[in-house]
Amino acid sequence: MENVQTLDYDNEIEIDLKDLCLELLSFWKLILLALVLGGVIAYSMSRFLMVPQYESVAELYVLSKSTSITSLADIQAGASLTNDYMVVVKGRPVIEQVIVNLKLDETYGTLSDKVELNNPTNSRVLEIRVRDEDPRMAKKIADEIAKVSAAFIAEKMDQDAPSTIQYGYSDGSPVSPNIPKNTIIGALLGAFLAIAVIVIAYLFNDTIMNAEDVEKKLGLNVLGTLPMEDTEYDGEHKGGRKEPDRKNRHKGKQRDKGQVKAS
Repeated sequence: MENVQTLDYDNEIEIDLKDLCLELLSFWKLILLALVLGGVIAYSMSRFLMVPQYESVAELYVLSKSTSITSLADIQAGASLTNDYMVVVKGRPVIEQVIVNLKLDETYGTLSDKVELNNPTNSRVLEIRVRDEDPRMAKKIADEIAKVSAAFIAEKMDQDAPSTIQYGYSDGSPVSPNIPKNTIIGALLGAFLAIAVIVIAYLFNDTIMNAEDVEKKLGLNVLGTLPMEDTEYDGEHKGGRKEPDRKNRHKGKQRDKGQVKAS
């Protein structure tokens, strides 16, 4: 049991936040490069690869003409009907009828994905939002969904048809992709990946460079160090010094011996 605990203790990684921050600062150029590169890639993808999407919104008013707005029960009933209508509008009968009426090259699933319904808080207004590559087609689909939904509700649900208070419109500006937002996200993601790589490399770097690393990574105390002189001969010619040949070395040894004997 003690061996297991010791093993777990030995496997723990101690992180020095100060050293880690200094390590990140030493690679600030790499992080900046990743930041710029991530932003450029995200901008290029958003600008040249993603297809712009346009949005058109039509609105239905659920409270019918025969309902008294002075009655609290009628108001609550209208709010409840709005939730029911949201299910009906995106139902298969309405969507498939819209496909037939507009002769769209769509399936129920693909067209349903383009439609988003919204009910503003404390209101009986039903917003029909349609996104498409063509702004004119987005408007046609939104208007047709509102028209078919009103007719379907009046016929199948035995209710007064909701009034269309706003037909689809588009200001000509795409709602997606959001190029500035994507560029910022891409830049931050690039910087985050660079920082993650630096941190991982720092945590798994077990190279011992100095006496301080011996104490931190091995838990041993350093008793002393032996500095290496730059002029120490290592088998190569350094600093203009030449290795003496054998003959000169031999003469030098004989001269040294003679001096020893003379002394």
